Order: sequence, then C-alpha cells, then structure tokens
Amino acid sequence: MKVVILAGGRGTRISEESSLRPKPLVTIGGHPILWHIMKIYCSYGFHDFIVCCGYKGEYIKRYFVRYGLQQAAVKFSLSQLNENGQTKDITDKESTENWKVICANTGLETLTAGRILKIKKYIGEDEEFMITYGDGVADINIAKLISFHRERGKILTISTTRPEGRFGAISIDKKGNVESFKEKARRSQSYVNIGFMVANKKLFDYLGDGNEMLEREPFERLVADGQMAAYKHPGFWSPMDNIHDREYLEKLWSDGALWKIW
Repeated sequence: MKVVILAGGRGTRISEESSLRPKPLVTIGGHPILWHIMKIYCSYGFHDFIVCCGYKGEYIKRYFVRYGLQQAAVKFSLSQLNENGQTKDITDKESTENWKVICANTGLETLTAGRILKIKKYIGEDEEFMITYGDGVADINIAKLISFHRERGKILTISTTRPEGRFGAISIDKKGNVESFKEKARRSQSYVNIGFMVANKKLFDYLGDGNEMLEREPFERLVADGQMAAYKHPGFWSPMDNIHDREYLEKLWSDGALWKIW
C-alpha cells in the first residue's frame, strides 16, 4: 500500500523556517519532520511513498538524492576513478532506509484535492492507499487504522483525536457563576482531523476538477453519501503549524519522543 504525503504548501505560519526550505524539511532532532512521518509508516512495514511536492519541491528531491550517502558509511576507491572522477561503494547499507519514493510535481498553488488528483496515475486500479499531511506526527497504530477502515467499508477513513487543550474549559451557569474549571482539559475538546487517512480509489471520483481543498467540498460530498469513517486515535498527536509547535516537538524529541514508535 502506498503512502501519499501532502508536502507542497507554503507553510506561511512557520515562515521563519519555510522561507528557507519547505515546511516538511523543517527539522526535529536533526531530521526533517517528513522523515519522522515516513519512519512511523515504515515501522508498520510501509515503504512505498508518494510525496506531493510544490513549494520548494526541489529541496525535497535533493534531500532524497543525498539521503543514502548521508546516512551510510561510504568507501571511495580513488584508484578506480569513473567518468565523474571517483567511485563509491555504500558499505553500510543496513543504515539506509528501504524506501521507494516518488517526488511528484503537483504544482505551486495547487489545492490539496488537486494534489491528490495529480498522483492518481501512481495508484493501482483496485489499490487502497494512505494519505497524510507533511507536518504532523502521532504514535498512531497504523495496523489498527487499516483494520478499522476495512471493517467499516467506506471510501475514506480519517484519523481523529481530541488534541491537548490550549485553554481552560469553563462551565458557567445562567447567573454567570463558574460551575467548573478544567485547565487544558482534553475531554472538553472537539475531535479534529489529524490526517493518517486510508482510502480506496473511488476517492478520486469526489475530487472534482481539483480546484478545491480536500477538507471542504470533497469531504462534504463523502459525508453526504455516507462514505467517510472516523478512526479515533486516543494517543499522542501534534502538528507543526508554527515555530512554537516546532520548539515543543524539539523538546519532546529530547525527552524521548512519544511518536518514536520505531
């Protein structure tokens, strides 16, 4: 099963970093958040990725071109030079990932539905595939997610969670008296879409001409047809929307990283 990662947006809310590189290449613990996401899927045996590139997409392509050399031990045989002036042999292949990666050019201004529509040609006729965002990590159980999707039999399953509250939850009576106060209560939060989606190929029929955000009209059409299920993830999830989120994730990484399930 292929994993489609939406990685083409401009990342304007983290412009301190995204002005220099695409948001999926912003690092946590010395590795791009894109790498962290791929490692989550890899830990469940999924190694086939389609990265939907857009803004500064050439940086993402360059990252994968160089990745093997950066991670592995490399031996250079200077006595047997090739036409480029040298030969090299990767001697520590176990330290590199067994990934197949397609970096698809999906356009600079393309909306999320259009990005998915543009990678249709890479998906098999009856193939299920997964979709997620290139800026969020979770300790989600991908195997349970896929089982849930197949049990429900819908076109699309999204993963949801109640995020950690950023504000206290207050209950007020009719007279204006505070009945209860819960500081950052997770149970009081609404469920939100966290990505980590599973779909069958019928999803493409709901994407229109691609000039829509996936999360708006296509989602609404799926819901209207009773073709969307929601997997409730009870564990950790965090997006990296801004520089404060990055600092938060960086601290978590140094403390052990709840999403490090590999």
